[in-house]
Amino acid sequence: QFRLVESGGGLVQPGGSLRLSCAAAGYTLDAFYIGWFRQAPGKEREGVSCISSYDGSTYYADAVKGRFTISRDNAKNTVYLQMNSLEPEDTAVYYCAAVGSWTLHTSTTANQAMCVPPFYDAWGQGTQVTVSS
Repeated sequence: QFRLVESGGGLVQPGGSLRLSCAAAGYTLDAFYIGWFRQAPGKEREGVSCISSYDGSTYYADAVKGRFTISRDNAKNTVYLQMNSLEPEDTAVYYCAAVGSWTLHTSTTANQAMCVPPFYDAWGQGTQVTVSS
């Protein structure tokens, strides 16, 4: 059974850093497109950063560009989201999501069109990130 488990969330002061992890069980992640999403109270779930299994390219939402970095460690079957210079506006529940490359009609590089919730069919349980002084 394929499962995604996020970890690494917590409380951090503005300007601080956190690294979120998304560990997979049941399948190897290198065949999956992976996305990080977040949802703040009263807001829709939004794409933060995504990585393509086709060419390893990455996409970042404008709000996090230059501050967040997505990476994949195939040996550990884990995808990370390094978050630096955190701001109170980054407070949300963060989710990782995956979709198998073999389920798609065509391969794609990472871009805004594939970093949206409907593109993905497997989700973790989420981890809370709170940025506050």
